[in-house]
Amino acid sequence: MGQLFGELGKRWDIPLTVVLLLLAIVAERGEWFSVLEDQTVGFRHLVRVSGDGVPFPEDTISFVNQDEGFFDAYGSWPLRRADLARAARNMHELGARVVVIDNLFDFPSSYGEDEPAAALLAQAGEPLVVSQGRVEDGRLTDINYPIDAIRAVTRSGYTNIESSSGLVENMGRLRLFPEAVEFEDGWPFSVQAVALYLGETPRLEDRTLHFGDALSVPLSHRHELYLDFPAFDRGVSSYATEYGISVLDLLDLTDKSEAELEELRYWMEDRIVLFGDISEVSHDYFETPVGRLYGIEFIAATIATLLGGGALQPAGFGLELLLALAVLAGLVACSTLQQPGMRLGAQAALLGLWAWVVVWLYASVGVIASMSYILVAGFLSILATNARYYLAERGQKTLIREAFGQYLSPKVVNILVKDPTKLSLGGEEREMTAYFSDVASFSTISEQLTPKELVALLNDYLTAMCEIIADYDGTVDKFEGDAIIAFWGAPLSQPDHARLACLASIDMQNYMTRYRERLAAEGRPILNVRMGLNTGRMLVGNMGSAQRMDYTMMGDAVNLAARLEGANKFYKTCTMISDFTYRKVADDVEARELDLIRVVGKREAVRVHELLERRGNLDPERSELVARYNRALELYKARKFQEAIDAFRHALEVVPLDGPSLTYIDRCEDYLHEPPPADWDGVYTLTAKG
Repeated sequence: MGQLFGELGKRWDIPLTVVLLLLAIVAERGEWFSVLEDQTVGFRHLVRVSGDGVPFPEDTISFVNQDEGFFDAYGSWPLRRADLARAARNMHELGARVVVIDNLFDFPSSYGEDEPAAALLAQAGEPLVVSQGRVEDGRLTDINYPIDAIRAVTRSGYTNIESSSGLVENMGRLRLFPEAVEFEDGWPFSVQAVALYLGETPRLEDRTLHFGDALSVPLSHRHELYLDFPAFDRGVSSYATEYGISVLDLLDLTDKSEAELEELRYWMEDRIVLFGDISEVSHDYFETPVGRLYGIEFIAATIATLLGGGALQPAGFGLELLLALAVLAGLVACSTLQQPGMRLGAQAALLGLWAWVVVWLYASVGVIASMSYILVAGFLSILATNARYYLAERGQKTLIREAFGQYLSPKVVNILVKDPTKLSLGGEEREMTAYFSDVASFSTISEQLTPKELVALLNDYLTAMCEIIADYDGTVDKFEGDAIIAFWGAPLSQPDHARLACLASIDMQNYMTRYRERLAAEGRPILNVRMGLNTGRMLVGNMGSAQRMDYTMMGDAVNLAARLEGANKFYKTCTMISDFTYRKVADDVEARELDLIRVVGKREAVRVHELLERRGNLDPERSELVARYNRALELYKARKFQEAIDAFRHALEVVPLDGPSLTYIDRCEDYLHEPPPADWDGVYTLTAKG
């Protein structure tokens, strides 16, 4: 359990994603930022109506318009109440089933027209007029009805239309107030219109609006109806102008011909006729998902939605949860992708697929799943996931720089920082080349210097050596006093690790030749460095205790490199490499075979070589030395020890202090006095580490 919480602590973006998606569901139920959600609903509705769309019920709803053309002919604004009532009566006489008048008669007429208007409205078949509800703290507390004279001959309904957001006007829902049904005519204007059309009394039960047995319309958990705005025909942007006529044709029917009356009956007969002002001066318009609609057009869209049974329904909690869990699972799966581009692409594709599903549910099925809440949660989750990866990568890069900056070349460190996958910090076995070096007689040298002088000399020497190792992309493992331990082949894979190690060793020895001249000129102790290299399978990685770890190497191949460094003492050489290393670099370096030896602690014999120079860079003197030395070595291997002694002495004529030649002369003299056994295999066993 502790391990599980530890992993979650490292992957804090996953529990954060869970919390964000759960909060999205809670936020959707509470409509915390409905302004954004309404914008997505608007977009989805445009998709819904872009195809065949939701047709306008032109056989059921008609408009009688008061527009600019009418008012120019009428000569004044607004339409006087008596004329308005006369037009309503005429609509009824022409066969309108319900006359819906978008006017609020809440104050007496200035022209004393209330009684004449009421008398005319009494002949209009109980027309529907506007009332206004008073809403406080989300509850409808009172209704402002028309004046008594008008109220006595009409029905009314409240038209409290307001945006779901205080920031952006976007009308897309009709809200019913359950507490208002106790009032007389305590129903929304459009609900009253449908009830009158169907001849039924509305009833609200369990968030469902019933019109007798004729029609039932489900509502949301907030008693809201999502409006399914009908599509416009191509080139049309107004329901009222497309499916209506001017009120000018209805003010007086006495001089109409039968043909004209028949045409008017076409617009009126057995329909809900909406009578309202669509002139610019009225300012009675609202922003909706399908664009700007006049108030009377908004009422028409609401009536159409009700008659259609409320085709748009919010998704239930189960579906919302299922969609959120699907997004959650997808985001968690995407978060496991290590490559940033692939991860972002997968996350974007996931949200794109989810958005397509949500849009399809709305456009084709009529199910309104919350969109903005999941989008915001998903976006924040993606930010969190990529921020975690960024912080982890930055921490990893810092770790790499801190761990390897002192031991690797800047080029190698930059490669690891750019692509940490090239770095394997866990223990692994791989073929590498190990390097060991030591300063000869360092204890004696240290006795000749003060501590300050010793530290200065040592730092000067170690800095120069490490710079050359770094130039050849080597890794400095550790320092042990004056000794340097390094390797090639890790943490980066280096197929030519043996070559890099040998070239670095040659450059270090050449540097030491120049450095000794400088030390001599400064009167400081001379430094001679012994180096040993071996190539083979080694274990490399982070090793140590829980408190302290080092990136280091171990194995028999490593131990052999250390033994070869010490074996230089027996041959008075500077750089000794194993035959395993030599076979990999024979075409790149100049070297001479030294011996077939068995080092302390090893049973197997190993052939060793002295590393001299880069291929083609050996000076004539040493080239001649190597040629004479090799002839002498062949005589030694053939057990011709006296001839070998003479040949090695011939080599000394070129370089009088050549260590290997001197060593073989002593050994051959010993074999002359005490010859090796008849089955001698040429192996020489070292009795000390060097």
